[in-house]
Amino acid sequence: MKILVCIKQVPDMESKFKVNADGRWYDAADLAWRMNEYDEYAVEQAVQLKEQVGADSDLTVLCIGPERVKETMKKALAMGADRGVNVADDNSHQKDPFEIASIIAEFAKEQGFDLIFTGMQSQDRGSAQVGVLVAELLGLPSISTIVDFSYADGRISAKRELEGGVKARVSCATPALVTCQLGLNTPRYPTLPNIMKAKKKELLSVELAELLKVEGKQETSKIYFPEKKGGGLVLEGDASDLADQLIQILKEKTAVLA
Repeated sequence: MKILVCIKQVPDMESKFKVNADGRWYDAADLAWRMNEYDEYAVEQAVQLKEQVGADSDLTVLCIGPERVKETMKKALAMGADRGVNVADDNSHQKDPFEIASIIAEFAKEQGFDLIFTGMQSQDRGSAQVGVLVAELLGLPSISTIVDFSYADGRISAKRELEGGVKARVSCATPALVTCQLGLNTPRYPTLPNIMKAKKKELLSVELAELLKVEGKQETSKIYFPEKKGGGLVLEGDASDLADQLIQILKEKTAVLA
């Protein structure tokens, strides 16, 4: 079984963010970097599947980004991936979800992967589009937002999270793609021996020009911090009294009932 897991390097969310000079993304200087949290669950599930299948399994981790992402990829290798592939791109943050998905699909289309794992979304962009777009571009079935996963006899069964706490049990045949939600599993902490083994594993670089065959559909024109606004007004008491208070406030402070 050939397995692919796609990860992204993101800033630690405790970092102090600043808008960069062109006003279209955050300033990358002085940030601490880590694996996207959703992707940690994807890596763990991919490694669990590799362990379940045994000697006939092969797990590749793919990451798009500059040279620094290789440090994050080494964590995935230490968790149990067999090799890493870095699509070298210093400007990956400027690419929209369609471009990112197209790069992944172009890499994967001739590789014959039986299962592709991605995180549900990235913590910095949060589009939740890349995984399902990859599946669409490859013509694969996909199951998104999974919180439970099992595999047997060429079929996957997953529980996916819907709105309002509702969950749906779905299944499909492989090859397929799944996007992983928080809580799917407990990502393992790489042990020192596995960290040392990861240093000897294959870590390849692929040029972006070999895989990017499309143009973006979206462009970020500006990012900015939300404007600070005054606090809200909390009304307490019986419903009938609150209705009268609300009407009076609307008359005095707005033009709604003018």
